[in-house]
Amino acid sequence: MYLPGVGPHRKKILSDELGLNTYGDLLEFYPYKYVDRSKIYTIHELSGDMPFVQVVGHILSFETFEMGLRRERVVAHFTDGTGIMDLVWFNGGKYAKQNYRIGKDYLVFGKPGIFNNRIQVTHPDIDEADKVDVSGMGLQPYYNTTEKMKKSGLNSRAIEKLTRTMLDRLKEPIPETLTAEMLNRLHLIERDEALRAIHYPHDHRQLERARARMKFEELFFVQLNIVRYVSDNRRKYRGYVFSKIGDTFNGFYHNNLPFALTEAQKRVLREIRKDVASGRQMNRLLQGDVGSGKTLVALMSMLIAIDNGYQACIMAPTEILAEQHLQTIAAFLKGMEIRVALLTGIVKGKRRQEVMEGLLDGSIQILVGTHAVIEDTVQFARLGMVVVDEQHRFGVAQRAKLWHKSQNPPHVLVMTATPIPRTLAMTLYGDLDVSVIDELPPGRKPIVTHHFLDSNMIRLYDGIRQQIHQGRQVYIVFPLIEESEKSDLKNLEDGFEVLKQVFPEFRLSKVHGKMKPKDKEDEMQKFVSGDTQILVATTVIEVGVNVPNASVMVILEAQRFGLSQLHQLRGRVGRGADQSYCILVTSPKLNEVTRKRIDIMCETNDGFRIAEADLKLRGPGDLEGTQQSGMAFDLKIADIARDGQLVQIARDEAQHIIDEDPTCIKAEYAILWRHLKDIRKSNINWSAIS
Repeated sequence: MYLPGVGPHRKKILSDELGLNTYGDLLEFYPYKYVDRSKIYTIHELSGDMPFVQVVGHILSFETFEMGLRRERVVAHFTDGTGIMDLVWFNGGKYAKQNYRIGKDYLVFGKPGIFNNRIQVTHPDIDEADKVDVSGMGLQPYYNTTEKMKKSGLNSRAIEKLTRTMLDRLKEPIPETLTAEMLNRLHLIERDEALRAIHYPHDHRQLERARARMKFEELFFVQLNIVRYVSDNRRKYRGYVFSKIGDTFNGFYHNNLPFALTEAQKRVLREIRKDVASGRQMNRLLQGDVGSGKTLVALMSMLIAIDNGYQACIMAPTEILAEQHLQTIAAFLKGMEIRVALLTGIVKGKRRQEVMEGLLDGSIQILVGTHAVIEDTVQFARLGMVVVDEQHRFGVAQRAKLWHKSQNPPHVLVMTATPIPRTLAMTLYGDLDVSVIDELPPGRKPIVTHHFLDSNMIRLYDGIRQQIHQGRQVYIVFPLIEESEKSDLKNLEDGFEVLKQVFPEFRLSKVHGKMKPKDKEDEMQKFVSGDTQILVATTVIEVGVNVPNASVMVILEAQRFGLSQLHQLRGRVGRGADQSYCILVTSPKLNEVTRKRIDIMCETNDGFRIAEADLKLRGPGDLEGTQQSGMAFDLKIADIARDGQLVQIARDEAQHIIDEDPTCIKAEYAILWRHLKDIRKSNINWSAIS
């Protein structure tokens, strides 16, 4: 508030609009782009498609044009001797006429355009030419602002001036946050030099060095916090020791295993067995594409817990998925004396009471459920293993409640079919060890993906008919992204009626999130049992519907879905031995990013390649899962998608520091622990990382 140019009114706006409350906040409010102010152009060189330019010359004359309602357009005719251009004001023209003198030399800066065959610059920046040293201007920073800020005069130029004023007032160097040894070894510039250069760089080389320093710092402290957290937990919490692979596991392996495990499944099981026998609590993320056999691996992990006298539990995000897990597990365990129970919102009364008692007396060995499992009233005799499916659907606080169901925290296996790029996994799920099932069971054919334009629906309908006549079933997905979008719901309802007319010879089911759970379940069941041939749905089918006979997935308005979501939807087919197809339907008008998304889907079935592409195209904040679980930190300058190498370097450095100083007490690292403590006091939700 006491920085010249701010005051109480602007302080409130900066706080409300950008969360800027201190000098430190302003220092770390980085420019989003830079314009080279060291080059002077002549008017003769200018064209209407150039970026920002600057020209030195003088005003020949002013003209004013009435625009009605007491508004006017002011035009100054400006020359540098090589040509004439117009400087235009729709607002502030009166100020221009009063303050800029005809014949005096000015430095004009702005974005050139063309109007009436003449170059014009609208609302230019103007400085007196003799008061500006162009050679010392370097790159001019540009800052993001809001409409409300602009109304109070806080545009990019104003933020630039506030930042310069602040830096000029800082007599002492900005305090360092990294050790001198790290700066030297990693060839990083000091923090004071970096922050000054990031706001006022002389050239691109200086800017890049400054950005590299601040990106590393940001990523390093995120990773240091994660690695410290993991280290503390490993010292603090002992895990149950599952030393035995007994009759339950071996009986299942030799008698009930429906098909040979893939090499990837065997590798992951070895990793899990090593964890649960080690004496430390397992926290493992299991990634694998739809259909790769994650559930079988999870079940075999739970059988290890049972062999060692403990109970296990699997949590799913929806009732449909929980019931499907129950059916899958029951089918796998057929003939074995293992008691498996279901606990969801619809399990009530006497049945619920029986489940509660069975958990408490230990007779229920495996519980399958939704978030109902974490209610305080649900108590276990000896909970030793927890599997969380599609973990991004559960909040952190919800998952943490499972820890208190047991004397020691149970072993945790988190599963996801949304492949997560390494750099993102290292950051969002940095406290979890990662296992990957990267091969499909034998006999699975890759899904063939085609792109159709919505003008070609008749051909598509013919293809659907052919598939159904061959005994297959078909999904048709409408883009109801938010359950509140009424227009989308109407599209689905109208589309359903149209499809009934297009396919009078077939039976159709309809499913969307606004339906009552029982109605939704009934409609879904009709499709699962084969009573209906076509399921018209929204993305509620994205997770967990398993119909091996369904061979076609049609996604309408596919341009409205992200890559990961398209990949998840595509994974609903291809579950049987027949060739399956995914059809992406769009309008012809697609922007470049959307066209790339559709092309990638048609080129590959590799979930990790798709996830990497999604991260690059959309950024980490938009990726499915990061928003729901609350991206744990707001990266101000680093970009996980583009700075993957720096993420790895930051992780390695953080691990090295923790190995050297696990209890955070060594004097040589005091500077790091002090800064970590300061940023943990800020409004960053660090706990969300885990």
